[in-house]
Amino acid sequence: MNFFRGVMGGQAAGPQPSGAETIQKLCDRVASSTLLEDRRDAVRALKSLSKKYRMEVGTQAMDHLINILQTDRSDSEILGYALDTLYNIICNDEEEEQDENAQKQADDMGAHFTDKFIQDPEHVTLLLTLLEEFDFHVRWPGVKLLTALLKNQGPQVQGIILVSPMGVSRLMDLLADSREVIRNDGLLLLQQLTKGNAAIQKIVAFENAFERLLDIITEEGSSDGGIVVEDCLLLLLNLLKNNSSNQNFFKEGSYIQRMKPWFEVGDDNSGWSAQKVTNLHLMLQLVRVMVSPVNSPGATASCQKSMYLCGLLQQLCTILMATGVPADILTETINTVSEVIRGSQVNQDYFASVNAPSNPPRPAIVVLLMSMVNERQPFVLRCAVLYCFQCFLYKNQKGQGEIVATLLPSTIDANSISAGQLLCGGLFSADSLSNWCAAVALAHALQDNLTQKEQLLRVQLATSMGNPPVSLLQQCTNILSQGSKVQTRVGLLMLLCTWISNCPIAVTHFLHNQENVPFLTAQISENLGEDERLVQGLCALLLGICIYYNDNSLENYTKEKLKQLIEKRIGKENFVEKLVFVAKHELYSRAAQKPQPVFPSPEQMLFDHEFTKLVKELEGVITKAVHKSSEEEKKEEEVKKTLEQHDNIVTQYKELIREQDAQIQELKEKVSSMSSQNEQLQTTVTQQLSQIQQHKDQYNILKLKLGKDNQSQSNSQGDGSQVNGLQTEELTQLREEVDQLRKQHTLLQTQLGDKDALINTLVSNCMQLSDSLGSISQGTAELEALRSQVQSQSAEINQLKTERQELLRRAEAASSDTVPSSDSSLDAAKMAELESRLAAQTAETEKLKEETKRLSESRAGLEQQLASATSTVAILQTEKAKLQTEVQESKKEQDDLLMLLADQDQKIHSLKQRLKNLGETVEDEDDLDAKDQTDDDEEEEEEEEDED
Repeated sequence: MNFFRGVMGGQAAGPQPSGAETIQKLCDRVASSTLLEDRRDAVRALKSLSKKYRMEVGTQAMDHLINILQTDRSDSEILGYALDTLYNIICNDEEEEQDENAQKQADDMGAHFTDKFIQDPEHVTLLLTLLEEFDFHVRWPGVKLLTALLKNQGPQVQGIILVSPMGVSRLMDLLADSREVIRNDGLLLLQQLTKGNAAIQKIVAFENAFERLLDIITEEGSSDGGIVVEDCLLLLLNLLKNNSSNQNFFKEGSYIQRMKPWFEVGDDNSGWSAQKVTNLHLMLQLVRVMVSPVNSPGATASCQKSMYLCGLLQQLCTILMATGVPADILTETINTVSEVIRGSQVNQDYFASVNAPSNPPRPAIVVLLMSMVNERQPFVLRCAVLYCFQCFLYKNQKGQGEIVATLLPSTIDANSISAGQLLCGGLFSADSLSNWCAAVALAHALQDNLTQKEQLLRVQLATSMGNPPVSLLQQCTNILSQGSKVQTRVGLLMLLCTWISNCPIAVTHFLHNQENVPFLTAQISENLGEDERLVQGLCALLLGICIYYNDNSLENYTKEKLKQLIEKRIGKENFVEKLVFVAKHELYSRAAQKPQPVFPSPEQMLFDHEFTKLVKELEGVITKAVHKSSEEEKKEEEVKKTLEQHDNIVTQYKELIREQDAQIQELKEKVSSMSSQNEQLQTTVTQQLSQIQQHKDQYNILKLKLGKDNQSQSNSQGDGSQVNGLQTEELTQLREEVDQLRKQHTLLQTQLGDKDALINTLVSNCMQLSDSLGSISQGTAELEALRSQVQSQSAEINQLKTERQELLRRAEAASSDTVPSSDSSLDAAKMAELESRLAAQTAETEKLKEETKRLSESRAGLEQQLASATSTVAILQTEKAKLQTEVQESKKEQDDLLMLLADQDQKIHSLKQRLKNLGETVEDEDDLDAKDQTDDDEEEEEEEEDED
């Protein structure tokens, strides 16, 4: 142990070894000692030397320390020493005051050892595994070491952690650690881990990071909390900034609603600690990240809606109008409110309704504009107010109209200060920054709003006593001609360019003043300094707008005369050169980057973001307009007229196509409905055919049964004794039924003639298919007619069913009551007749089914090919022939039935004759009638005698 006493500072005899030698001996001891206690003491000694001899320990001991991490996992103490030693040689201690060179040397050393450590990705994976140890002496130095690695070589370490199984999840567990020091250092680790890596940001967010961080912020006291709240907010900013997926997840998780309590600052705003200011500043930045103009419009609009519904916007407006709020917080709150209302009509309307707690109450917009045109207010605050006003008017025609209305003579209220009065006051004040801000604000009230541009031409200003009022447009040009500061003139020129662009009436008003065009040409043609070149370029832009949007209503300043004036006084090339200079200016490029006006100093506040868009839009067209000759312009106008006519024709065709589409859609719906009805009818017909087949089978069975009965009756004796009046009555009834069947046959023939006429009509309709699509409705009507016919046929079939059932009942009675052979013959004849009728009805149903199917196919063929009409006609003709054949067969069956009836009469007569020959008394029908009459008379006489 004497060796360790020497290392640790004890007195030892002999010369003292150098630091490198001591470290080498310690490394050998770590590598070769078999006792855990010896290795632990050696690693502890290396830890004590690692800060002073950083290079030597890192060079000689790193591999041995990593080996300790791999082999001595069971001893938490030696693991802690090894992790602390690695942290000391990798971490760049920023707290020590060092000169620039020493700090750079330390940074390079840390990067070198970090590269050496992560050269094998397994080392980082090993470190992630060690973080699962709950022991404080292992977990805490492991967190610090991984944080140092991320600081030195962030992208490389992020890549290793990203591909490591459950790597991010292990780090997220640090936030749930009950020991605050580990949880707080875990926040710092996650900050480094999520910098600039969208994939890791998404994984951390879906590991429930938002919920945990918001819970920590609430536990720590929200805006009144300490440095931990700041760390949580910084991590949230990392997760949400420029990450649309996480922003959507944050919104969908209803986390925006949980931000509202952050801004409940209370009435007592006298004491704001530096930490509270920092926290609230980060909270406001977090809100701005969700509604930043660089986000997709849909996502921004959704977040703006959520912030309004949960009351966050109202809370921000409360801070905006509160007293005692620090200037930087007030400025950032104004910027935040600006982006929450930008482009959202609902939020803009709410902001317009906010009043300041003054007596009398004034609109918040008026109070803010008072700060903007007040030169005593801080520059950043004035820029923030301008941005707020711009966002209030962005895509808000209603708000633009309200602002312009405060300048019109009919709406001016002398007893109150309006937004329009403040803007005019700032426009013509002695402060050039106020001039510029007021001009830009007024330009935003006219942006993309032709109505307000025309309305603003009505504004009249009183200049001095005894002089007539002048228009606002004229007053702006008067100030320009007086040669004021560059910032003032640039602001006025931007206002004028925005005002008269795309507004021929405003161009005419501007050119109507005889002094304006000579002033512009004189300004452009002079050779002046760098700042004046910018004014010359804007004058060239203004003159170009007067050419491009000129309606030639003023004879002295038509397009052609203005171009001739440019060519003579300025020169086309010189004019274009001055015009192009505007877009090349450095401050122009800076303003074009983002909507918020951010300038390092008031002097550099020259360009507005929306105006840069206007310059980009007009620069090319004005250049072309100046170079074009009158003939080219005439040709262009003719081309424009032609294009307009073409557009009108296209519009008409589009409307026609829309109408046709609507008609086609309606027809498709009808076809679909008719197809479904057709399918239902086909199903019904199929069912009826099945029932008819069943009846046929029953009829055949009954026929066989009746045949057997007739045979048995012919072999029996006493046949003649069963011929009586009942048989005669049944025969009469059967004859009547035959007459009815004849009538029905005649009716069927009539219907057949109607079908022939219908077939002829359908054939003629098919020949007219190529001329008009209107036959669809006719086909629909025919289909309805066929449907009704199918229904009538169904009724007839039902009637036949009834008759068959009656016949079956009678047959059963005949089989039980010994029906005479003649009666059975009659029943058989009637069954035959019914069979023929059923066959005819079946054929008729088949025919109707074929016709329905043919009509459906014909209707579909109307939309595809007209050629199918020929095949349809052929099908109809085939059906006609089939119907004619069926009619002939029906006639033949009727003749057979008549013959059967004649045979039956003959048989009855012969039977009567045989009975007479046998001595039996047989009464004819006439005799029976006479006998009945005699019997009636006798009964009447008996009744009279009884009465007497």
